[in-house]
Amino acid sequence: MEARYAELRRAVEETPAVDAHAHNLVDTASSLPFLRCFSEADGDALAFAPHSLSFKRSIKDIAALYGCEASLDKVEEFRKAQGLSSISSKCFQAANISAILVDDGLAFDKMLELEAHKEFVPTVGRVLRIEWLAETIINDDSFSGSSWTLDSFTETFVAKLKSFASKIVGLKSIAAYRSGLEIDPCVSKTDAEDGLRKELTGQRPLRITNKSLIDYLFTRSLDIAVQCHLPMQIHTGFGDKDLDLRKCNPLHLRAVLEDERFTKCQLVLLHASYPYSKEASYLASVYSQVYLDFGLAIPKLSVQGMVSSLKELLELAPINKVMFSSDGYAFPETYYLGSRRARDVVYRVLSAASEDGDLSIQEAIDAVEDIFRRNASDLYKLNVANGSIHQKTIADNRIASSCVEQDVLFVRIVWNDASGQHRCRVVPAGRFYEIARNKGVGLTFASMGMTSFCDGPADGTNLTGVGEIRLMPDMSTLLRLPWSTREEMVIADMQIRPGEAWEYCPRYALRKITKVLLDEFNVTMKAGFENEFYLRRKLVRKLYSEGHERWVPYDNSSYCSTSSFDGASSILQEVYSSLKVANIVVEQLHAEAGKGQFEVALKYVLCTLAADNLIYAREIIKSVARKHGLIATFLPKPDLNDIGSGSHVHLSLWKNDQNVFMGSNEYSHYGMSNVGEQFLAGVYHHLPSILAFTAPHPNSYDRIQPNTWSGAYLCWGKENREAPLRTACPPGVPLDMVSNFEIKSFDGCANPHLGLAAIVAAGIDGLRKGLKLPEPIESNPADYATKLKRLPQDLLESVESLAADKTLHELIGDKLITAIIAVRKAEIDHYSKNPGAFGDLIHRY
Repeated sequence: MEARYAELRRAVEETPAVDAHAHNLVDTASSLPFLRCFSEADGDALAFAPHSLSFKRSIKDIAALYGCEASLDKVEEFRKAQGLSSISSKCFQAANISAILVDDGLAFDKMLELEAHKEFVPTVGRVLRIEWLAETIINDDSFSGSSWTLDSFTETFVAKLKSFASKIVGLKSIAAYRSGLEIDPCVSKTDAEDGLRKELTGQRPLRITNKSLIDYLFTRSLDIAVQCHLPMQIHTGFGDKDLDLRKCNPLHLRAVLEDERFTKCQLVLLHASYPYSKEASYLASVYSQVYLDFGLAIPKLSVQGMVSSLKELLELAPINKVMFSSDGYAFPETYYLGSRRARDVVYRVLSAASEDGDLSIQEAIDAVEDIFRRNASDLYKLNVANGSIHQKTIADNRIASSCVEQDVLFVRIVWNDASGQHRCRVVPAGRFYEIARNKGVGLTFASMGMTSFCDGPADGTNLTGVGEIRLMPDMSTLLRLPWSTREEMVIADMQIRPGEAWEYCPRYALRKITKVLLDEFNVTMKAGFENEFYLRRKLVRKLYSEGHERWVPYDNSSYCSTSSFDGASSILQEVYSSLKVANIVVEQLHAEAGKGQFEVALKYVLCTLAADNLIYAREIIKSVARKHGLIATFLPKPDLNDIGSGSHVHLSLWKNDQNVFMGSNEYSHYGMSNVGEQFLAGVYHHLPSILAFTAPHPNSYDRIQPNTWSGAYLCWGKENREAPLRTACPPGVPLDMVSNFEIKSFDGCANPHLGLAAIVAAGIDGLRKGLKLPEPIESNPADYATKLKRLPQDLLESVESLAADKTLHELIGDKLITAIIAVRKAEIDHYSKNPGAFGDLIHRY
C-alpha cells in the first residue's frame, strides 16, 4: 500500500504549510515551564503530563529532531545549549511552514513581538482577539471607567476594530472560555449596558466574563468582520481548565448561524471542536459560513485520537473547508509537533479514504494542497509567496475603505509559450479576485502557436484564432512584485475549462510526464538552474536630426571579476532580495566571461517548482535591470563575437527523500547508481531531440560551439565542462561519487516546463529499456572530433531528430510536438531570410 501512495506521501511531506492559528513564542528566560509544551494542564495537574500518550510520543519526536536522548531533561539541556534562535530555525525548517497567523492576545511571560517571528518563517500575519481589544480599552488608564456608557464604549471599540482591519488577517473570539458558545445574537442593549456596568465595578485589570456583554461584543465584531471580509476564528471544544467543556459544543452557535445578518460571515471552528468533531463536521456541511481548523487536537491527542478526530471532520465537511494549524505557542517545538503529526495523520486519513474508494489518489493529493495551504490562503486572503500578508480583495462600494487594503491595482496572469516567451494578461485586482481567480481569463488557441517574430500562429501548428482556452491562475504561485508593489503576478495553467487541462499546456505536460516517472519508478526529479545573462546599457548618439539608439555592454571585465561584480552590486543585491521575497533560493552569483555578463545560480528543488521559479527569476532579473535603466537579456548569443549565455540545469533523482542518482557501496558506475546511469543514458540517447526544446531558437546554435563550454559533441564526462552532459561531484559528496548531472545545452529561449518534460521523457525511456552509457570523455571532446558525433549544428537538425523520435511523441503528446515543430520551422525560415532580425531579440528574451 505504501508504494501505491508514494506520490501522496510526498505531497504531504513537501507541501509548505500555512499555519492558520498559532501564538507568540517566548524567550528562553520566560518563567513558563517547558512541560507546558506538552499539555493544556497547569499547576499540580501539569506534573502528570509525562504520563500521557501524547507526551511520550512527542518527547521522542523532539529528541529525534535534536539528535539527543529521548528524555525531558536531555531535551531541555539541548534547548539551553543551542539557544532560541537555533532551535526555532531547526523546528520551523523541519515543520516546512511558509506562513503563520498569530493570535497575540494570549499573554505569556517574555513573549516575542510579532515581527520577531519573521526570523524563522517568511510570512507572519496577525489575528486580533476581540476580548483582548475590549479589555485593553477598558483597562487603559487614559479612560475613566466611571464615564463609560455602552454607546461610548461601542464607538471606541468599533473605531479601534476598524483601524486594525487592514493590518490583520482575521478576528478571534474566546467566548467559549468566558460564558460559552450559546451566543444570543439579539442580546438587548439594556442587558449589554447592565453587563458593562457590572464589569466596570470589578477590580482592574478586569477580565470580561458577563455573558450579555460578551454576546454583544461578539455580534458587533461579527458585523465588522462581514463588512471588512475578515474571517472570525472561534475557540470550540477542549482547552485549559478555565472553560466549561459543556458550553463549548459548536452546536450552541446555531442562533448565530441562522441570523440573516451573518449568512455571509466566515466562522472558523478551532481545535477540531474536540470532542465535538462530528458536530463541527455537520455544521460545516450545512452552513456555508462554517470552516474547520484542527490545530491543538493534533498533536495533543493520541495517534488514534488524532486520526479519529480528523476522520470525523471529513465525514461530512467539504474538504475545501478544512485546514491545518499547529496551534503552536511559546515553544518552537509546538509548531514542529503540530506540523509533523498533522502530516502523518492527514496521510493516514487520505490514503485510507483512497483505499476505501472515497477519493482517487489524485483527489487525495489535491486535498493535501487544500488542507495545508490553499484553504487558508483563500480564506484569509493571503499572499504567502511574497513573504508578506495583505488582503487581496479590493473593496467594493459597500465596504468602508478602511476595512480593505487597496494598494494592489493589477494582477499579471503569466504564461510561457512554445517559443519560450513570457506573456501576460493583466486584470484589475478587484475583478481578478471576484471573477478571474476562480474562472480564469479567455485566451485564443493561437497563443501556443506564436513565434518570436510574429504574434500569430505558425503554419502547421493546427492552432488558429478559432477556439478559446482559460488561463487559470495557480494561486500557490502568487507573488507581490517587489519592483512594482502595487501589482501581483501569478503563473497560469492552460485549461479547456476550469478543471480540465489543455493538452498544449506546458505546465500540464511537465506534471503529466513526472507522474509517469513517479508511478512507474517511484522517483522524482529535482532541478537547479544557472541563469546566465547580459546587462546592457543604452547609448544614444545624435546623427543629424535623429537619435540613434544602441545597447552596449554594461562593463568590459573578465570572468569572476571583482570589479565587475562591484559595479553591478546594487543591481544584484536588489535581484537577490527580490528572489528571496519570492522564496527562490540563490546559491551563487558572479560575473561571467562575457562583457557585462553575469550568472545567478538557483538551488535545486522539485522540477515542477524549478520551472516556475525560473520564470520568476527571469522576470525579476529583467525587471530590476529595467528599473536601473538597463536591459537584461537571456538570449543565447546576443553578440556573435562574445561568449554565449546558457541556463545550465543540474538534475538529480530522488526516492523517499534520498538521492538515488548517486551511487553507493553496492553499485557505482562512475559514481552513479544503476537508476542514475539508465536515466542519464536515456537523456544521452535522445539529446539531439531534446535540443529542440532546450535550445529552441536558431540563435541557440550560435552558442553551441566547440571550446565554449556549451557542449557541442554527443558525449558525457565527469566534471567535464566541455561535454553537454556533465556528472558533478560538488563539495560534501565523496570524490568517487556524483550527486547530479548537468545539461549544458539549455538556454534562455527555452520554455522551462517543456525542456524539463523532454528530459524526463528521455530518462523514462532509459529506465524502461535499461539503457547503458558509453565510456565517459575525460578531456576536451574537440580532441576526438573525428570519433565523436556532433550534436545538431542548427535548429533544423534538432527538429528533424524530434520529428523522428517516437518516444518523445508518445510521452509528451503528438499534438503538442506537432505545434512545437511547426513553430521551430517557422523560426528557421524567418531568421534564415532575415538574419538582422536577431538584434531585436534582446528585448524578447
